[in-house]
Amino acid sequence: MTGGSAPFRVVFVCTGNICRSPMAEVVFRWFADSVGLGDRIVSTSAGTGDWHVGERADRRTLDALRRHEFTADAHRARQFSYRDFDENDLVVALDTGHERVLREWARDDEDEAKIALLLSFDPHAHGARDVPDPYYAAPEMFDEVLGMIESACRALFRQLEPAIRAAG
Repeated sequence: MTGGSAPFRVVFVCTGNICRSPMAEVVFRWFADSVGLGDRIVSTSAGTGDWHVGERADRRTLDALRRHEFTADAHRARQFSYRDFDENDLVVALDTGHERVLREWARDDEDEAKIALLLSFDPHAHGARDVPDPYYAAPEMFDEVLGMIESACRALFRQLEPAIRAAG
């Protein structure tokens, strides 16, 4: 790593860590890698629930990612823990339900200050707050959700990039 500074760490959080948050983890990492900042950013994901711990991402998630030239083949679902507050600089919720749960789990003002809603970074979201859960929807919904996530991750990355470059 250049400059000796610690990487900026972000964790994306959805319900089971098999659809939306793995997409966000991979897409955000791609933005960092594409401009040579991959060594200064760590992007992970987790779920608020434990239903899918240890499982791969949903097949429809993997298919949508592949269609857009991303991969999450190595992903294994895990549940968010208090350690995630300690180890990350930013905790990004994919919808307001996740945001509410994370705020309930926050132990103090420092934890709470790390929590943000993904779509809050995207000026193209037009006031939308939630990335919809595609789990019970048709496979096409996974592509739509991925598009929302790409747009919001691009906006988030653009906000963070100057500070990450300056810290390096």
